[in-house]
Amino acid sequence: MKLTGGQIVCESLIREGVAVIFGLPGGANLPLYQTLPQYPQIRHILVRHEQGAGHAADGYARVTGKVGVAWATSGPGATNLVTPITTAQMDSVPMVCITGQVARSSIGTDAFQEADISGITLPITKHNYLVMHASRIAETIKEAFYIASTGRPGPVLIDIPKDVFNEEAEFQYPDEVDLPGYKPVLDGHPSQIKRAARLIKEAERPLILAGHGVILSKAYEELKELAEKAQIPVITTLLGISSFPENHVLSLGMPGMHGMAYTSLAIDDADLIVGLGLRFDDRVTGKISTFAPKAKVIHVDMDPSAIGKNVKVTVPIVGDVKRVLRQLNQAVEPAVHLGWLEQIEEIKRAHPSNRIRETDSLIPQFVIKQLAEVTEGKAIVVTGVGQHQMWTAQHYGFIEPNSFISSGGLGAMGYEVPAAMGAKVGRPDKTVWSVAGDGGFQMTMSELATMVENDIQVKFAIMNNRFLGMVRQWQEFFYKKSYVATHYTHNPDFVKLAEAFGMLGVRVTDKTQVMPAIQQAMEYNGPALLDFMVEEEENLYPMIPPGTSTAQLIEEPVEEKAKWHR
Repeated sequence: MKLTGGQIVCESLIREGVAVIFGLPGGANLPLYQTLPQYPQIRHILVRHEQGAGHAADGYARVTGKVGVAWATSGPGATNLVTPITTAQMDSVPMVCITGQVARSSIGTDAFQEADISGITLPITKHNYLVMHASRIAETIKEAFYIASTGRPGPVLIDIPKDVFNEEAEFQYPDEVDLPGYKPVLDGHPSQIKRAARLIKEAERPLILAGHGVILSKAYEELKELAEKAQIPVITTLLGISSFPENHVLSLGMPGMHGMAYTSLAIDDADLIVGLGLRFDDRVTGKISTFAPKAKVIHVDMDPSAIGKNVKVTVPIVGDVKRVLRQLNQAVEPAVHLGWLEQIEEIKRAHPSNRIRETDSLIPQFVIKQLAEVTEGKAIVVTGVGQHQMWTAQHYGFIEPNSFISSGGLGAMGYEVPAAMGAKVGRPDKTVWSVAGDGGFQMTMSELATMVENDIQVKFAIMNNRFLGMVRQWQEFFYKKSYVATHYTHNPDFVKLAEAFGMLGVRVTDKTQVMPAIQQAMEYNGPALLDFMVEEEENLYPMIPPGTSTAQLIEEPVEEKAKWHR
C-alpha cells in the first residue's frame, strides 16, 4: 500500500515497538506531526526544549532497555539535540533521533533553518542517515533501531527533508537487516575464557571492576555469581552503580576521583583486575602509569576498540558481558581470599570515606542519607553533574538493579530534569527522584511544565548551595579560592517557581525538616520539588586531583574526621 513518508515513519516506529516519543514540532517536521492523530497508539510528549526531548529519551532508554525516540525540526531544533546525542554516545545509550530537514531542493542553499545535522553529528552518533526518498524510510528505520540496540548501544540520527514526509511510496517493512560489515561478537573466545579463569584461580588479591556494560547486558545475577563463587570484591564505576547491591558484603563502592578512598587504595594493592563493561576512563584510573600497578587485567567489553585503549590488558575478551560471564562462571573454580578481605577491611577502618560528619548545618550528604532511608534505597535516582552527583553515588546505597541514572562520560549539566522525566515515563511503577544541583536544574527547568502537563510525577531534591559547587571546590583547592563566575547571587525562589508551574514546592532550611519534607513529597499526588538550602561551601571528599594517583589523595580534614558518625 502507498503511504506518505510521515505515515511510513509512524508505521515503522510501531513495528519497532515504540510507544512513547519526546519531541517538538517546527516547519520542517510539521508534515510528520500532522500524521500523529492517525496513530493514537503512539504517545507523544511535547517538551519545552529539544534538549529536554533528547535527555528524556535517554532516561527512558536507560530504565527500560528499549530504544528511546526523540523528534526535532531542522536547524536549531536539530542542533539542540547535540548534547543529548553526545551524552548517549559517551554512555552507550540506545536512542533514535528523527529530525526534519529543509526540502530537498533547498539543501545547500543556506535556507531558513537549514543545518547539516548529519554532518554535525557524524562524530557523536553510532551511525546517521540523510533519507532522500520516502521509499527508503522503512528500511532506514529498521537499520537504525538494530544498530542503536545491538553491539555497544548508541544513538542513531535520521534526517528527513520536509518534502520527503509528503512524498508517497509503497510501504513494506523489512523482516531482517542486512548489514554485512556489522556483526557484533556476543560470546567470548573459549581460549580467552580459559586464560581468564586461570588468572582468577592464581590471583591472591583480585577485584572486579563493574561498569555500565553490566547494566546494559542485565548481567546482575551473573556478576553476583562470579563474585560469590570466587570471593572477589566488587567495585562499581559511576555508571556501574546499581549493577551490584551495595549492601552486599563484597561491595566496595565507587573508585577514582571521588570514589571511596579505600576502594582506590585497594586497587593499588590488587594483583588482578577483572574489568566488566567499562572504558577505564580517566576519572577511574587517574594517572594511567600508576593505576593498579601490581595487577594483571582481564577486560571484557562488547566494543573491541575500548579494550586496551587506556589500560594495558593481559586477557582481552570481546563479547556481551552477560554471555561472557556465563561462560566464565562455568570455568571459574570456587575460591576463598580471607587474607585479602581482611586487608581490605583494615584499609576501610583507616580510610572510612562513607561516613558523614556530625554538624548542625544542613549538608547534602545528610539529605542523601535521609532520602535513602525514606525510600528504603528502592527509588530510581537521576542526577545531574557535580558535587550532588558524587554525594548521591557515595551515600544513597543502591540495592536495586539499574536504579542510578546519570550523565557519566559527557558530564552534562541539566541532564537531571528531563532524564528523570523520561525515566518516570519508562517506569511509572517506580518512585523517581531527581537529585539536582541548583546550577544544572536551571538549565532545563522548563521541563517542569511538561511534567505537570502530562502528570509525570517526578520528585525533585535540589541541593541549593548558590554555587557551581564542583567548580567552586576546584577554585578553592587549585586556584587559591579565586571564585570567578561560580557564585549565584540571585537564584530564583524555587518554591514559588514550583508553584508557578503547578506543582508542590517546599523549602528546607534545617536538618529536622528533611525527613518530613521528603515524606510529604512522596505522599503528594503529583510532581514535587524540595529546595534544600545546604551549606554554600561544603566540599566533596575524598578527591584525587585529575591526572594524579592515590599518592595525592585528599581526604576529609582531620578536624572534620573527628566529628564523623555512621
